[in-house]
Amino acid sequence: MQIGVVGLGRMGGNIARRLMKAGHSCVVFDGLAEPRDALAKEGATAVLSLVDMVKTLKEKPRAVWVMLPAGQITEATVKCLADLLEPDDIVIDGGNSHYKDDIRRAKTLAERRIRYVDCGTSGGVWGVERGYCMMIGGPKEAADYLDPIFSALAPGRGDIARTPGRENGDSRVERGYIHAGPSGAGHFVKMVHNGIEYGLMQAYAEGFDILRNKDSNDLPEDQRFVLNIADIAEVWRRGSVISSWLLDLGAAALATNPQLTGFSGFVQDSGEGRWAIEAAIEEAVPAEVLSSALYARFRSRQEHSFGEKMLSAMRFAFGGHIEAGGSVDTEPQHPGDTERRSTTQSTMDLPHA
Repeated sequence: MQIGVVGLGRMGGNIARRLMKAGHSCVVFDGLAEPRDALAKEGATAVLSLVDMVKTLKEKPRAVWVMLPAGQITEATVKCLADLLEPDDIVIDGGNSHYKDDIRRAKTLAERRIRYVDCGTSGGVWGVERGYCMMIGGPKEAADYLDPIFSALAPGRGDIARTPGRENGDSRVERGYIHAGPSGAGHFVKMVHNGIEYGLMQAYAEGFDILRNKDSNDLPEDQRFVLNIADIAEVWRRGSVISSWLLDLGAAALATNPQLTGFSGFVQDSGEGRWAIEAAIEEAVPAEVLSSALYARFRSRQEHSFGEKMLSAMRFAFGGHIEAGGSVDTEPQHPGDTERRSTTQSTMDLPHA
């Protein structure tokens, strides 16, 4: 298929790369020349504006994947595309927009008979090789039309054992993507996913902080242990019930930097955790762990513990996030991530339609 990709940061550029590797044709645009030129050398068709992108997309209905930070830049891009596209064309928001914004945008675009798909995308800088887990909302016929795109981006079944009782279930979920429901459902599921991510990361961070401080002078001498934190992380990866990809990333960080020097302990939140708590409040659902994890990130901006450095290290490992005050010299070890920049640095030159 032919598809446009707008926003070529850490994830957008690698989404285009994975699609091209699977044989799809990508027309790409970013406000910065460097990522455009890099992808052009790898086989993409780079354009200088959204107007040029829509003109270059010859395969109809056109599909444009927007991979930009949630907020005004995504809002302006979707609005501009709405003015340029034709009935039956499809806009996909693969970033982390609020699901209520998706519902509103879908209604606005539907008035022009343009289809809007929201796609919560998980995989970080590693997705180009591992694949992306995707949670999709929007019209079923649009999601079905885009299935070759989603299938190419997804990790596939791999060597994960089939869950008993799923033999007759939707095979797409076993391959790493789901049509979760109508407009907004995809980003709603991804929002809750990110809230859970906060809780998991906080649990690891607190656990490693307890281990790290077992040699405290406040303890009786015979109760003090000097523990090898990196080795503990590694052994937990091997058959433990708390093994996970987040633990893999944390273990890798500790193996190369046991004291986590260069990580400030300042831990940012990108919004989804807050939205998940808001949804819990609206639904009167108790969410003590998720709320506590979010508040811990707020507190981290005032004073920093080893646990908060662990949180910072995990965020850097999966998403390339460098927190305020940090001075990490190395990049996440990912050969496909060539741009090494945040999408928030991208300034899209949006034409007036």
